[in-house]
Amino acid sequence: MMRYLTRYLVLACLMSPWGWGADQKSSRPNVLFIAVDDLNDWVGHLGGHPQAKTPNIDRLAQRGVSFTRAYCSAPLCNPSRISLLTGIQPSKSGVYGNGEQLRDKLPDAVTLMAHLRANGYTAKGGGKIFHGVGKKGDADAWDYFHQPDRGTQPEGKRDAGLPKSAWAPWGPLDMDDTEMYDVKVVDWAIAELDQAPANPFFLACGFTKPHLPWFVPQKYFDRFPLEGIILPETLDDDRADLPEWGLRFAREVHDVSDGRNYAAQGGDHAMVLKHGQWPRAVQSYLATISFVDDQVGRLLDALEQSEHAENTIIVLWGDHGWHLGEKQHWRKHALWETTTRTTLVVVTPEGLGRGQQTDRLVSLIDLYPTLTELCGVPERMGLDGQSLVPLLQDPQREWTRPVLTTYGYQNHAVRTERWRYIRYADGGEELYDHHNDPNEWHNLASQLQHAAVIAELQRSLPSENRR
Repeated sequence: MMRYLTRYLVLACLMSPWGWGADQKSSRPNVLFIAVDDLNDWVGHLGGHPQAKTPNIDRLAQRGVSFTRAYCSAPLCNPSRISLLTGIQPSKSGVYGNGEQLRDKLPDAVTLMAHLRANGYTAKGGGKIFHGVGKKGDADAWDYFHQPDRGTQPEGKRDAGLPKSAWAPWGPLDMDDTEMYDVKVVDWAIAELDQAPANPFFLACGFTKPHLPWFVPQKYFDRFPLEGIILPETLDDDRADLPEWGLRFAREVHDVSDGRNYAAQGGDHAMVLKHGQWPRAVQSYLATISFVDDQVGRLLDALEQSEHAENTIIVLWGDHGWHLGEKQHWRKHALWETTTRTTLVVVTPEGLGRGQQTDRLVSLIDLYPTLTELCGVPERMGLDGQSLVPLLQDPQREWTRPVLTTYGYQNHAVRTERWRYIRYADGGEELYDHHNDPNEWHNLASQLQHAAVIAELQRSLPSENRR
């Protein structure tokens, strides 16, 4: 891999139209790249939950463009992140689950960081950027990667009387923020922002929360009194019209890497209801998001107080959505709206689209070409994404490109302005009309009057499905 990277660096140096002079490099913007694990649309400015409190993410959105309908390429950490950082769809890479390794599937792929490094950037990261913490994924793409000591990870306090067999990985911690892993990563990133590097920098700060377990200090739980928690809107018989694989994804956690299924006995939702944990779980997710938001605020404050404040692109993204009982489903591992939609904010030094929201459909896979354009480095050929710079310039412009999400071999969802179409490997289908059914409660796939709609949506399914 090092030999390959060295050849790539030399070639890029020779081909780059910007050259490698200090003046050219210093004029390029820096990038602060903030990854948030398992963050759906439960942030204030998106209104995903009426009780969400995210003042820092919201103030970031006021500085740039917030994408209200941003979707992942895969509803799972590893394939979502690899597709974002390589610009290659899971159906082409064969990276479907958490078990596949980047270099086993894509030995010659040039990651976003490697491409920026080849064109004069210094790339540093910390926390969770690829799946897992540390240099996992593409160690050679970084100039430096920071991995703080995780220390002993205590468990949060469970409700009194809750049996050990109950699936309930949430609860308050009796500890200070400074002991939390994500806080340590932010401490390091803040120290980096105090530096004055010779080259423009790409600084990645990856949060491990709000991924389970939802264990954060008590003060974050106190912000969301349990007795007032609002539960997600659901339909009792929502699973009644699902095909076989839709039912399996709803009640099980299907590992698309090895085919195994795992979940709480009777399914996550049944366990949550049995032990009366739904309000506590929603409270815990809100509390954990609030914890992350506080740390995002620390990071933004440090940037604003640094010499890089006026010359840094900021990108904040979640790797996929998350269910908390919708469709009687929990976690991710599915192809519905709630599983695939996430938070995305892009801020540029020029203030493109400042304070605006766009409801145009975009994919996280679009970030690679977007950042190469914003950073003024050569365009990478063969990427599956499309630069979002035109939308940053005009957030309300016409944008009709469908979004593709994949979960496992030949399981795909196609999202357009109006429709979500899901097709499973066994031929099972789901179709939802978001103009009339934003909660995706009514599967229309079996209704003959929608045959033409399905035929049109099928044109966006990938022609290549790598095993």
